[in-house]
Amino acid sequence: MYWLHKDQITFPHPDLANEDGILAVGGDLSAERLIEAYQKGIFPWFNPEDPIIWWSPDPRFVLFPDEIKISKSMRPYFNQKKFQLSCDTVFDQVIKSCSMQDRRGQLGGTWITDSMVDAYANLHKLGYAHSIEVWDKDELVGGLYGISLGKIFFGESMFSKVSNASKFGFISLVKKLTERGYNLIDCQQETKHLGSLGARSIPRKQFLSFLADNENHENKPGSWKGIFEH
Repeated sequence: MYWLHKDQITFPHPDLANEDGILAVGGDLSAERLIEAYQKGIFPWFNPEDPIIWWSPDPRFVLFPDEIKISKSMRPYFNQKKFQLSCDTVFDQVIKSCSMQDRRGQLGGTWITDSMVDAYANLHKLGYAHSIEVWDKDELVGGLYGISLGKIFFGESMFSKVSNASKFGFISLVKKLTERGYNLIDCQQETKHLGSLGARSIPRKQFLSFLADNENHENKPGSWKGIFEH
């Protein structure tokens, strides 16, 4: 395990992570460091009382957009347009709702600490982090957020206040990313929820090769408002 200093932006190679996927500890959550981390297949995940812990698990849980699974039970939601969608309009509400989501059998919702909220809100202002918002009339009932770099979307967290709201938002995002030529969605670690939607595990080595290829695609930070309007 490697200790990072605040003036040390670079990370050790992800292959040096331990068996649990922990690569390094320390540093900060500056935008520069976070972007460097995601480009190298690394992400922060820690409890409020812990130092910042940086992870690069092996295997990696990902979704290839053309492998999205839409169950029969979900189709009426789209046919009937049960929910409405927006993007990048209430990022702060989405990430705070994700932080309060009950996650039985997983690390509690509190892993999205105040420092994490501030860090990703800053990435949102810089045009790298985006929120997908699911509405039932005027009520925010679900959503998710993540980071876009090149042609890869790095999903961070999602929440639902009503049944299937987060699935509706995730499937809608995948469809939109497919239209935009995205190659991969990083789901980080395995969950049954994402597995039911088509996500699967791949070796870290393969994931890192996708990241290397992604360097050929320019990062295009900016607002995604209106992407679901056409």
